[in-house]
Amino acid sequence: MWPVGRIVGETLLSVTLALLALGAGLLDDGGTLRAVGVALGVALVSPLRRVLPAFVLLATAVACVPLGGFAPLFLVVSWSAGRRIEGLGRAAGVFALAYGLTLGFTALWESHLSLPLLAFSGLFVLVSLVVPGLAGRYWSQRRALTDTLHEYNAQLLRERAMIAGQARMLERQRIAQDMHDSLGHQLALIAVHTGALEVDRELTGQQREAVGVLREASVAAMHELRDVVGVLRDGAPESPQAVEASDEDSGAPSRGVAGIEGLAEASRRAGAAVDVRRSGGVRPLAPTADHAAYRLVQEGMTNAHKHAPGAAITIGLRYEPDSLVVEVANGPAEEPVSGSVASGGQGLTGLEERARLVGGMVHAGPTADGGFRLAGVLPYTSPGDGFPSPPPGDVMATFVAPTNDFRAQRAKGSAGESDPVTDWNGFPKELARTMSRTKRGNGIAIGCGVAALVVVLLVIATIVGGIFLMREADSAMIEPKQYEAVTVGQSESEVREQLPSGDSFLNSEMGKGAPPEPKGSTCLTLLSTEFGSDLDAEPVFRFCFKDGKLIEKKSFETG
Repeated sequence: MWPVGRIVGETLLSVTLALLALGAGLLDDGGTLRAVGVALGVALVSPLRRVLPAFVLLATAVACVPLGGFAPLFLVVSWSAGRRIEGLGRAAGVFALAYGLTLGFTALWESHLSLPLLAFSGLFVLVSLVVPGLAGRYWSQRRALTDTLHEYNAQLLRERAMIAGQARMLERQRIAQDMHDSLGHQLALIAVHTGALEVDRELTGQQREAVGVLREASVAAMHELRDVVGVLRDGAPESPQAVEASDEDSGAPSRGVAGIEGLAEASRRAGAAVDVRRSGGVRPLAPTADHAAYRLVQEGMTNAHKHAPGAAITIGLRYEPDSLVVEVANGPAEEPVSGSVASGGQGLTGLEERARLVGGMVHAGPTADGGFRLAGVLPYTSPGDGFPSPPPGDVMATFVAPTNDFRAQRAKGSAGESDPVTDWNGFPKELARTMSRTKRGNGIAIGCGVAALVVVLLVIATIVGGIFLMREADSAMIEPKQYEAVTVGQSESEVREQLPSGDSFLNSEMGKGAPPEPKGSTCLTLLSTEFGSDLDAEPVFRFCFKDGKLIEKKSFETG
């Protein structure tokens, strides 16, 4: 089924061709009924050129000879056949047959057609048939090459995305292994030593409670490290059901909004003043946003403990109509903090990346009372659930090429280090064959186009030369009956009014065999429109005047 646009276009084209055919039929004085019939035939045949290009071309070539209304359709059908006939040999055969049919029917239909006029008609038909056909074939080949290039581009994009994904996966695995080997070992040592210290009889009750908090924190850190390493190795977050089941089995605290109260309680047990404030109706968040809220509170409390020990901490969870606003604010430090506190500045950067991935934002800055405030806005839905993704320009730079940059391919290395398809060092075989066929087809099309242009120039030169020769012949040639109509004794002015002037290069040289002119006379020499007795003889008429009268007229042949 054709799309609506093509149906409308075909309808308009058929109507236009039918109106042209109707106008041509009315001008030919063939009758209104015949003109209407030709117009209807053109309108019905026009859409068939898409389905039967060769048959419609041959039928139109035959019909345009007796019915001039098919001439505009003939040009359109030639262009369409050049586009749709597959195979150069088949197309050349169909066009040659169409040309032969058109020229043959022209010779049969016009019985009085002279040889020069028939040759001119043949050249005109050749140009009218070949030029639209070559144009249609060139357009079709160019479109096929463009489509192939688009497919090749899409293939490169897909393969580049696969290579980038593989590179990210390998990098995640490397990071996971490093984290497991280094942090896992250190956290395990912390948990063992704090566990041993907790049962020491020399510690007071308050000291045992502090050591217990440290042991629980180290165990929780080990669970979190296990989850992060699992995510990095798998390349995708675990499902919420799997995380909940794992948490239940291991006794690890929840790492979402529900686990924020646990963070506050752990800090309270360590002696910090923490206040959790909630407002608005509680609404569920996407797993990634829920985890980001937990990490934001965790980072805010960590910063408060490091940079403002002893300061009061306020955690705010405000459920807005479209997002959750999470705030962690602390007052000024009670005592100056020594410069030995480690701070790499990576925590806030990681929070900004987490918030960006879920479609939110993070803000951090000092408060009016000298404290510090960390706030984040996290939407209830993630980009995958319909939330708009961040613009490409905001993506942080990595070692992987930017999205949709299919030219950013790896340079070709040694064997086994690169994929020949994505090295951009050559085209695939399918594309190379298509380009080769297109180049050959374009070369043929250009050659035929040049030949057609030469033919057109020759036709124009022939027409101009014919007009010039006709004008010269009118000035230098007369028919035998004009010669017989002139009588000796007529006045010179009367005779010259009946005859051409004779001023032409055609009769400038009469050749041998001309009889001598009468003495004291002026003669007018003209050529005959008839042929001579042989190929070397030229029939000539001569009129000689003296004293204002015609004194002699002669008919002879010159060599």
